[in-house]
Amino acid sequence: MTSQLAPRPIREQRAAAPFIVVGFLRTSSGLGESARLCHDALAQRGYEVYGIDLTAKFEQTGPRVDFQFKDGRVLEGGGTLILHVNGPFVPLAMMCLGKRLIATKRIIGYWAWELADAPPEWRFGLPFVHEIWVPSRFTAAGIRQIAGKTRIRVVPHPVAARKRLTTTTRQKNVPFTVLVCFDMASSFARKNPLGAVKAFRMAFGNDITCRLLLRILNPNIYREGHAALLAEIDSAPNIEVKDDGSGGTDVGELYSSADAVLSLHRSEGFGLVLAEAMLHGLAVVATNWSGNVDFLTDKNGMPVSYTLVPAVDPQGTYDHPSSVWAEADIEDAAIKLRALRDDRKLCLTLGRRAAREAALGFGTACYGKLLKEAFNL
Repeated sequence: MTSQLAPRPIREQRAAAPFIVVGFLRTSSGLGESARLCHDALAQRGYEVYGIDLTAKFEQTGPRVDFQFKDGRVLEGGGTLILHVNGPFVPLAMMCLGKRLIATKRIIGYWAWELADAPPEWRFGLPFVHEIWVPSRFTAAGIRQIAGKTRIRVVPHPVAARKRLTTTTRQKNVPFTVLVCFDMASSFARKNPLGAVKAFRMAFGNDITCRLLLRILNPNIYREGHAALLAEIDSAPNIEVKDDGSGGTDVGELYSSADAVLSLHRSEGFGLVLAEAMLHGLAVVATNWSGNVDFLTDKNGMPVSYTLVPAVDPQGTYDHPSSVWAEADIEDAAIKLRALRDDRKLCLTLGRRAAREAALGFGTACYGKLLKEAFNL
């Protein structure tokens, strides 16, 4: 219904300033962070940039982020609107923005999807955008199946826009610390923290010279998953859980306290946590499939082998059994965790290399080059 009622932009608009970043600017989520990074990177490149927050309009739940921006609702006429709202909800976003705002602007849809093929309902967003940006080649391949002639451009998140290059200076005689961060709202099955706990316990058992730190955002959204995770942990003396319902934990401090980040995800559209961890100089152990293969290699991290299985998600968000996602090899992950613990030099070397490569790949200079190509400026 919204696709029939929503206003549409005039076709063939040329990209031009000012730029308006639209999305969940104050929502603590991957899509929210995507919009904030885009806004900050544009500003750092010297562009005139504004924002429009859809958090309240879309009734987004969960923790809020204090993010400041100039209000873009006053900008009628020409310009470019970068819409960080996924395909099925683009018509609703257009209704929220209104015809006068969007009519003569170039509309770029920044879409993120975490499976190998995009659902058919994503087509509803196509008539409202002039082109689509995606964070990885994996996402591009999935959306290309439904996009028709709409141009798709791979524009990775400029994660370094707000993250500085760091290298760990962890001291000896402290526990070897593995960090797992995930948002329960992003699908418990997809993030697969159970696999991470199993790999850690297989690698180290109850050895208190090693520590697993689990940071959970929105823990109450899927109580069944939370209960299953606690049952798997089973009061292990070397596993610490931080249920961060308010989003108040300083994630930078968690990165600083860790030696490695572990993600046995079943699928990622990009892998923001992995990119952030690399920028903080941490060794990353992660499933070698989906969005993160664009930047995580055996030269700067520890990719984990996998098999493909049907995408079954009890939460419903990614429940597409006709599609597939990855089942990480728990034993392979455990072997790699032990290798990092046993060889601190290897751990530091991988982390430092990861930080350098991430600073280049996710920096504003690289982002600026992509923008010039996209905007022909």
